[in-house]
Parts: sequence; structure tokens; C-alpha cells
Amino acid sequence: MSVLQQMWTWLIDPANWSGDEGIPSLAGQQVRISVYAMLLASAIALPPAIWLGHARKGGAIASNIGNIGRAIPTLGILIMFAVSPVGVTELAVVLALAVFAVPPLLTNTFVAMRDVDDEVRDAARGMGMRRRQMIGKVELPLALPLIAAGYRTATVQVMATATLAAFIGAGTLGLPVLVGFGLQDNGELFGAALCVAVLCISTEGVMAVVQRLLTPKALRRGVETRRAQLVPDREPSIDEEAVAH
Repeated sequence: MSVLQQMWTWLIDPANWSGDEGIPSLAGQQVRISVYAMLLASAIALPPAIWLGHARKGGAIASNIGNIGRAIPTLGILIMFAVSPVGVTELAVVLALAVFAVPPLLTNTFVAMRDVDDEVRDAARGMGMRRRQMIGKVELPLALPLIAAGYRTATVQVMATATLAAFIGAGTLGLPVLVGFGLQDNGELFGAALCVAVLCISTEGVMAVVQRLLTPKALRRGVETRRAQLVPDREPSIDEEAVAH
């Protein structure tokens, strides 16, 4: 039996779709853990990033944190929290994933706020807006597309990395991957890996829709106009010339 046949056999087995260790239950736990981690990371990263970006200070700090975040061994942090007083709990996974998500959120939000056009800021000041009004009514709406892009990247990364939680016994789709690898069961191994891939691709699609919805219509029209301008000119076809005449 080929690997594809083994994978298909495992996927269509009703036993793998029910119970606490079924695919829907494990996927739901992985989504819940990822959501909690993103909420915690947002509470940590957004306030300082918004403030520093508005003040246009701390660029080196944000850049260094982003670089450090790329070098963080998530599995090592996960194990560190597991052997700490936190213990082998879902909280340890959430804390480790939040540490992983903070750098991209901090960097993207800082850059988005910092790059708001100076003329827009000056116009807001000229209208008598105070600092909080400028941030809430002018700068944040303009920075939202780039902030949402950071969320999109971080959420997909966290969702994929949450699979590692199986190493400390947390219930995610990494559990059947780990079991399949240990038992040399290619059907379970590749079937569970396919479920992880589908979950991450679905998350990417949902976050892409959210990013588009958060982008103001005027900014979307501006992006589409710039894309149209980047399309190279071409000679009209014979049919187009005939229609024109």
C-alpha cells in the first residue's frame, strides 16, 4: 500500500474524527491556543509599538527585537516553560507562542505608525487634534493595513508552531504527527501533517480577508490604481483596433 493510500485510509477512518483525540477536537484546541497566544502577544506588543511609532523613537529597539525574534528557538522556550513552575499545561504553550509572536507584531506596528505621512500628521495638528485623537482617528486607521499584515504573518506562524505543543503533551494536531512518527505509521504521520497544512492555509485565507476588510476603501483604490500603473503598456490587438474603428 502506497503512502497516499495509507494517508487516505487514516483520514477516512471515523475513529480519527471523534473523541477528545479526534481531528476536529485537536484542531479546535490548536486554534484556541493560538488565539490566546495572539491576544497575549497583542497586549504586550501593541501599546509600546503604537506609542513609539507615533513618537518616531525607538526604531533600533524595535528592529533588534524583531531580529531576536527570528532567532528564538520556540521549542526550547516551550520546554523551558514546561519545566518551570508553570508546568506542563496549556498556559506554558500559550506563553511560549506569545513570546514567538511579539517580535513581528511589535516591528510591523512600529513601522506602520512611523510611516504615516508627515502631511497627514500636520493636517491633524492644524485641526487642533490632541495626541490621542491623532493616534486614534488619523494614524491608526492609516496604519491598519500594515498592522494587519503583521497579524496575518504572526497568526499563521503561531498556528503552525502550535503543532510543537504535542512534545509536552498538549492536545494539538501535532499529537497524531508525533504518534505516527514514533510508530512509523506513514498514514497517520502524513494524514495529520496534511491536516496541519490545511489548518494553516485556512488561517492564511481568513487573515487575508480580515486584512482587506480593515483596509480603508480609499487605500484599497490607491493600491489598485498603483498596480494598474505598473502593468506594462502593450500594443492593441487587431480585434481591439477593429472595435475602436
